[in-house]
Amino acid sequence: MERTFVMIKPDAVQRGLVGEIIQRFERRGLKIVAMKLVHVSRELAEKHYEVHKERPFYPGLIAYITSGPVVAMVLEGTHAIQAARNTMGATNPVDAAPGSIRADFGLEIGRNLVHGSDGPETAAFEIGLWFGDEIPSWDRDVDRWIFE
Repeated sequence: MERTFVMIKPDAVQRGLVGEIIQRFERRGLKIVAMKLVHVSRELAEKHYEVHKERPFYPGLIAYITSGPVVAMVLEGTHAIQAARNTMGATNPVDAAPGSIRADFGLEIGRNLVHGSDGPETAAFEIGLWFGDEIPSWDRDVDRWIFE
């Protein structure tokens, strides 16, 4: 099984969309193996977004992600990274496929509700950064109806 990191960003938390967003990942068949509500410190935000440090939008991104609580999650499933990214939709909500989280609830790229790892290396880094060794292992009875 593959694992991925997903963050429900401050705009989604403030708008009361956490339950709806979590429900979409669960309905897709992805299993939540870790989850917590976090008010992101500047230090954590800078480590998480370090790859964007030289980009012009970086200061605004750091200010935004530290502006309120987020929900950090580790999701697990077959092709979890791509399944989560497809469920979220394109980074720019106006380009996202109808039915995706970003298309249904977003209008601007700077307030796009969710973040998801873009590959296995990024997922491993982000999971370690946000959860360390805190991830429990558990069996979900319904998995036999989702995974071959």
